[in-house]
Amino acid sequence: MKIYKYPPQSDWQSLCQRPTLDFKDLEEKVKPILTKVKQEGDTALLDYTLKFDHVQVNTLQVFAVEVEELLDSIPQKLKNAIQLAKQNIELFHTTQKEKSTITETSKGVQCWRKNVAIEKVGLYIPGGTAPLFSTILMLGVPAKLAGCKEIVLCTPPNKEGKIHPAILYTANLVGIDKIFKVGGAQAIAAMAYGTETIPKVNKIFGPGNQFVTKAKELVQQDGLAIDMPAGPSEVLVVADKSANPSFVAADLLSQAEHGADSQVILLSDNEKIIKQTIQEIQLQMEKLPRKEIAAKALQNSRAILLNSVQECMDWSNLYAPEHLIIASDKANQYADLVVNAGSVFLGNYSCESAGDYASGTNHTLPTNGFAKNYSGVSLDSFVKKITFQQLSPEGLQNIGTAIEVMAAAEGLQAHKNAVSIRLQTIKSQSNV
Repeated sequence: MKIYKYPPQSDWQSLCQRPTLDFKDLEEKVKPILTKVKQEGDTALLDYTLKFDHVQVNTLQVFAVEVEELLDSIPQKLKNAIQLAKQNIELFHTTQKEKSTITETSKGVQCWRKNVAIEKVGLYIPGGTAPLFSTILMLGVPAKLAGCKEIVLCTPPNKEGKIHPAILYTANLVGIDKIFKVGGAQAIAAMAYGTETIPKVNKIFGPGNQFVTKAKELVQQDGLAIDMPAGPSEVLVVADKSANPSFVAADLLSQAEHGADSQVILLSDNEKIIKQTIQEIQLQMEKLPRKEIAAKALQNSRAILLNSVQECMDWSNLYAPEHLIIASDKANQYADLVVNAGSVFLGNYSCESAGDYASGTNHTLPTNGFAKNYSGVSLDSFVKKITFQQLSPEGLQNIGTAIEVMAAAEGLQAHKNAVSIRLQTIKSQSNV
């Protein structure tokens, strides 16, 4: 983890650069996969599962019998933890429901907006080195609350051709029964275009590697909606003198262990905190099962000493982190300075892991600087907002002339006529 001391603002932009892997030919690798799945359906999926996951599966769909067989293998302690997380996520996302409110913009003109669930959604759940069953809660719970009629879940099988039991348990708990053993770019293609077995969906959610991310980007060009642009996971910690270096180190490592292309950033106005944190990172990393992955991520990571917490917050807003931790006893005082971030963790006891699992907020967040213009997944992500309006004769009379004038000024005579013909009818009826 490289240390930078008091870099001039002219260097900040370059220090905000994320790590990039050498995938110049990534699109050329992913496009043929999408095309083959689109043309050959299930046959292509079975071929790619053998090629990429090194396992031959007989059926793509996971049936209830297989789910039941594996549910008992989940320790009760884990079941209880998942249930607690579901409860908190459900509670937080339920508060995001909106009631339709009718507004009378002019007398006789009523306008309102209604949330309508996206009918068919697809959830991609990584199942490789870290089977992310927690993501099922983050996506499945709001999808159910929104009222999505069909939820399709794709996740890669293990070497035995099975799905991780925790993934099946969590899906069953949420109420998702359309589960398929397929991963990678081919899973995105299957949900985007549909196959003999896997239904076509209207919007795809979920994290994944760079092949999955590129596939989502490409199917979006074909008109399919996706949750957001995604990239490697990241965290930025702003730590002042009141921060606990062992806490900060643990937070940085919790993101570094995600993948070699992850990035963690430490900002502080206190050089002692930076030094102590880096020492703690070395101590804690040695005990991690995924220490080699974390070590590679730390090569892409930075600790930056700045002049003040205000400067740290300015730097953070320029970077726009997926996760922002303000490790300070005065975190609430700095909260209003946040402009760009996916999710914010205030104070020394608000670890990022809480948001990843069980506090209730969603962990599907914008990365790679997209927090400047994207929000994380929420209940809104699973609904369309349809506007309604209803005009009485009096209402049309109140705004009709304005519509006629504006339509005429734009040279759209038919628009003007749609109002004029109605106004003439209202006038003739009133003269009867």
